[in-house]
Formats: sequence, C-alpha cells, structure tokens
Amino acid sequence: MAPRIAFYFDFGSPNAYLAYRVMPAIEGRLGTTFDLEPALLGGIFKATGNQSPAVTLAGVPAKAAYERRETDRFVVRHNLTQYRFNPAFPINTLHMMRGAVLARKLGVFEPYVEAVYAGMWEEALNMGELDVFHGVLDAAGLPTREFAEHVGDSDVKAALIASTEEAVGRGVFGSPTFFVGEEMFFGKDRLRDVEEEYLRQARAAA
Repeated sequence: MAPRIAFYFDFGSPNAYLAYRVMPAIEGRLGTTFDLEPALLGGIFKATGNQSPAVTLAGVPAKAAYERRETDRFVVRHNLTQYRFNPAFPINTLHMMRGAVLARKLGVFEPYVEAVYAGMWEEALNMGELDVFHGVLDAAGLPTREFAEHVGDSDVKAALIASTEEAVGRGVFGSPTFFVGEEMFFGKDRLRDVEEEYLRQARAAA
C-alpha cells in the first residue's frame, strides 16, 4: 500500500503557501495527492514554545535577509510569479483556519483553501479583517453567509483544536510540515525529500 502524505498548514505561513503551489507538480509525478490538515500555528507555537519567524528573525538582520533571498530563489525556481509578500504579516488566522474546518464540512474545502491562499499571498490582502475575508469568499463564489454565521460554532472550534493537538502530538512545531507515513519533514525546502521518501516507502511496500 502506498504511504499517505499529510500536509499540516496554516494560511499565515508564506512558506506553507509556496509549498502548496509546488505540491500539484509533485502529485502529478507521484500519482497521489497530499492530504491537507488545518493546524492553527498560534496553538502549535503555544504548545511547543516555538515562535514566529517575524519574532525570531527580528533581531538578526543578516539572517532575515538570507531568508528573504532563499524565498526569492524558491519563487524563481518554481516560477511562482503570483506570489506577493503580505505587508500585513503576521496576520491572525484563527477565523480562516476555523473556516477551513467549516469548508470541509460544507463540501467546499478545495476552493476555500485556494481562495484564501490567493487572497493572502497573491493579492496580499489583510485577511485578518473580516470584511476583507468575506469579500474574498464572495469573489470566489463561496457561501459567505454560512461562514459568517457558523465559523464560530462549537463543533468547528473543537475540530480545529483536535487537528492542532494531533499535529503537536506528532511532533509538529511549525508550518509547513509534511508526513510521509510517519516520517516527518519540515519546511518548503524539504519537498524533494518528501517526494523521495514517498517513492522509497512505495517501493518497500510493493
């Protein structure tokens, strides 16, 4: 049996967006799909003692500059010409992440993820503002009223908490994080390793 590839993501991570845009090419080569698992980055940081790069890089200008250069290289390598860094970063993503849980319940998960990622990292909108967030949903033809009325429902909150706790329990400390079976990989720059590990496990299972 071929291994499962899980992608734990939060919309607030530009690196998770960049990985998301590269994943379809990998899926095409492997003949499989990544399973997207929403996990609230703020909750992960709190549980693990980790911090956002916006905090950790602030006092190290040379490292921050290098990280920007690495991002530029990744964008060029994969021709991600629509990417724009969001000037409102870091953005509180709680309603967006709860929205991902609700979107799965409503059967619109894939178009929801596409619309929110595009709003965050292509249109560079301040998606932390509810009116902007709802405008993006409207433009994508998603049921904005359903999201406005139910994104705070107790079952939606509980599901996001459970997904986040599951991620932490598996060793996740940031986004993007991938699992090939039980083998963990962190960061967009590990996607080649993800692909190679999938092939290794698939051969072993054959």
